[in-house]
Amino acid sequence: MSDASAQPAHAPADHPNVASGKTGVLLANLGTPDHYSYWPMRRYLSEFLSDRRVIDYSPWKWQPLLQLIILSKRPFTSGAAYRSIWNEEQGESPLMTITRAQTEKLGRALHDRYGDQVMVDFCMRYGNPSTQSKVRAMAQAGCRRILFFPLYPHYAGATSATANDQFFRALMQETWQPTARVVDPYFEQPHYIEALAQSVERAYAQAEKRPEILVVSYHGMPKRYLMQGDPYHCQCQKTTRLLRERLGWDETEITTTFQSVFGPEEWLRPYTVQEVARLAREEGRKRIAVIAPAFSADCIETLEEINEEIRESFESAGGEAFTYIPCLNDDDAHIAALTEVVTDNLKGWLD
Repeated sequence: MSDASAQPAHAPADHPNVASGKTGVLLANLGTPDHYSYWPMRRYLSEFLSDRRVIDYSPWKWQPLLQLIILSKRPFTSGAAYRSIWNEEQGESPLMTITRAQTEKLGRALHDRYGDQVMVDFCMRYGNPSTQSKVRAMAQAGCRRILFFPLYPHYAGATSATANDQFFRALMQETWQPTARVVDPYFEQPHYIEALAQSVERAYAQAEKRPEILVVSYHGMPKRYLMQGDPYHCQCQKTTRLLRERLGWDETEITTTFQSVFGPEEWLRPYTVQEVARLAREEGRKRIAVIAPAFSADCIETLEEINEEIRESFESAGGEAFTYIPCLNDDDAHIAALTEVVTDNLKGWLD
């Protein structure tokens, strides 16, 4: 196949050239502000917190509160958190740096398999690069088929679904829409579980003393979403079980928690920040490790929330050794898992 722009066969002389011949693989992650200063943070937070998949309160009640109160203060506190983890050398957040590295490695793996038939790129649900800009670029490059891959192992309305929403909105803007597929969640994919297990084994081998328990911390969501049918909670629990079984551990050596609680209503429990303190204070656990399998790349919720806030909660309650196990990021085992997921989803298109 070729991606060269040319006139279709038997077309009249004045027919415009048409690029064709590629299959696009478009990775999608949550997003990142362009900078940690006030206005870039405000733009990013406004887009994120205006998403009805994220905050489903009535807009006529929520938007005045968001625009007049929350966004007058939140950009300062969030900006300070981003500044503490910012990749100053490249002028971007770690999520951007890591997602780009993942895309490059996955692109090389798929090129080895499919040659020039595949075009691999990434977009962000919020901020830049936008989903629409990348869908447009793929269509203009001749991608008549696009595999859309939200980089969330577990399905949730506030992550996978809103990424898909934005992808289909982008397709609505195309005169000639590419054929599209969306990747299913991969929370139980064997290569993904293996990559998680290997990361735990490496961290435990490097620890001065073995952690007494592994806290598997997932991003939280309001409990009512579970009651409304969102499968996220069940998928998270299954990932923990599969990880425990792969490691060959007893149930007392691993526990599931949820972080990033926002707003007044009850979220999925137990809350990570409270549970690590309880483990130290009530159970006398002095050494713990924390891993965050729901995040495909380290970001503000892991580098700042887990490795700073949650660590502080544990140590303030009497904990002594806190081990944060990084996300899988662009680890070779993770790229192998992602490659397997993509390859499986390209069947029938490219074999």
